[in-house]
Amino acid sequence: MDESVKPTSRRAFLKGTAAAAVGSVAGAAAAGTPDPLITELQDWASITGAGVDETPYGLPIRFEADVIRRNVEWLTASPISSINFTPIHALDGTITPQGCAFERHHSGAIELTKGDYRLMINGLVDRPLVFTYEDLERLPRENHVYFCECAANTGMEWAGAQLNGVQFTHGMIHNMEYTGVPLRTLLNEAGLGATRDFEDKWVYVEGADASSNGRSIPMEKALDDVLVAFKANGEALRMEHGYPVRLVVPGWEGNMWVKWLRRIEVTDAAVESREETSKYTDVYADGTARKWTWVMDAKSVITSPSPQMPITHGNGPMVISGLAWSGHGQITRVDVSKDGGITWETARLGKQGDTKALARFYLDTVWDGAPMLLQSRAMDETGYVQPTKDQLREQRGENSVYHNNCIQTWYVNAEGIAENVEVS
Repeated sequence: MDESVKPTSRRAFLKGTAAAAVGSVAGAAAAGTPDPLITELQDWASITGAGVDETPYGLPIRFEADVIRRNVEWLTASPISSINFTPIHALDGTITPQGCAFERHHSGAIELTKGDYRLMINGLVDRPLVFTYEDLERLPRENHVYFCECAANTGMEWAGAQLNGVQFTHGMIHNMEYTGVPLRTLLNEAGLGATRDFEDKWVYVEGADASSNGRSIPMEKALDDVLVAFKANGEALRMEHGYPVRLVVPGWEGNMWVKWLRRIEVTDAAVESREETSKYTDVYADGTARKWTWVMDAKSVITSPSPQMPITHGNGPMVISGLAWSGHGQITRVDVSKDGGITWETARLGKQGDTKALARFYLDTVWDGAPMLLQSRAMDETGYVQPTKDQLREQRGENSVYHNNCIQTWYVNAEGIAENVEVS
């Protein structure tokens, strides 16, 4: 055998690999130094572990106890009508566990049993109907992954950098697989002949909680992709997400995803409820309001590194990761900037499924320890490009709270600590 192509021994290979790792990844054990976690017998390998019935409903291991929803106490007067935030900084992929998905209540989460559940369809229908929970389960169902974003997500950032954590600036969002019956199926069961034509027709939906949270939805959307959902991520809805039945309105603001859905009325005009007039409208600088701003425009944010996810591994290879989404359809591209928008690199998109769902993006890069101004910029299938804060302010002033889809900036210092700043 030619000595120049002599096969490398396993020992030589491992030695070379270890040396390469030390040179390229900060924090790796020095070559030749024994690692007691490898060379010594550990407790977890010396005793038996927990039995199969230890946790009949599986829970996260205690080492992940910090991955929880959080609220900001001073945002609202009471937690009964308030919001908490998904820990998107600590998650990867795109599916949000139900136990981490944000809550938004207007009068608190209620307990309603499946046996007590009723859904009424009335108004301009041929046959007013009442469905029980069992009735809904007998109808043809569909499964779709959709994001749900509160219209007030990132709302505190209109006036400048405010909350120092991506969980708090962008955490009013979740992405789950919903199972349910298309709303058009129920409307067709009730019969829409009484509407004569669908032009200018609406459905008014309300919940069974004390606030009812009534919203008007154009008939065109109601007959498109709206779901009457009773499962999320394969299991029953959680109480805080509308158990046993909620509405899913893909791509549109979360306030329209009415929880504890109790009534759907077909009407010939929008009801103009509180939640679509004095609330969930965008106030311009001159005091007039922009109405019917249902669709959540393309948006993205870097989740790591971010204020709650500093760089701890030092210089060398790293992955910049984040989320992007659009109520208009799929995300087609995400660019990442490390210098506050002067230059951009195209990120790698994770696998996408349904339209109007979260997309995960990654930029595989090398950090040399220099400070960074991290930004991400999303584009969707319509060609829409996520705007800067200044571009939004030019159109809408600074009175808005809702529908802020601006480019977010994190300043990362030489120690890897990130901070919310504004580069607009």
